[in-house]
Amino acid sequence: MFITVSEYAKRHGVSPSTIRHRIARGSTPAVKPGHDWLIDEDTPYIDGRETSGKYKGWRKKEAE
Repeated sequence: MFITVSEYAKRHGVSPSTIRHRIARGSTPAVKPGHDWLIDEDTPYIDGRETSGKYKGWRKKEAE
């Protein structure tokens, strides 16, 4: 089943404009049968940010 960009964004807690940018870059697959983009509801939202703390305090490390 396909859902709108707004519904997909609401489910994943992000802005609809963020999803539209990801569609434009090609990182989120979507179809546009008419005026609106539609996304398969089973498409995972992958947040590629580093969350391990690997870069915590990196400015201090560079200054040394």
